[in-house]
Amino acid sequence: MSKKDTSETGADIDAPFASDSGTSRAPVAWDDSHMQTAFANVVNIQGTREQVELFFGTHSSWNALGDGQVKVELTNRMILTPYAAKRLNTILTRVMREYEARHGVLTMDETTG
Repeated sequence: MSKKDTSETGADIDAPFASDSGTSRAPVAWDDSHMQTAFANVVNIQGTREQVELFFGTHSSWNALGDGQVKVELTNRMILTPYAAKRLNTILTRVMREYEARHGVLTMDETTG
């Protein structure tokens, strides 16, 4: 990816990259030649001192099991360093703030959050 992407989200993918130490910054050349795309409508997160794990999957509201549970098919797991997770949090917070300013506030209750 060689062009600057500030499309719908306004996220600047060409912003300087901070290493895991958080100190050095260098321009990033994004290589998307091996990138894969997947859809998820479910996400869960767990973490330890050394890493943060994000789990992605899909569910269909019509596939509730007999006991009232909804089956979630997990499709991807992403393991991040704590620094990468913090950067993701910062960027995602900014992107969602811009999204809600443009499209309206998303509300969530305890069962969906």
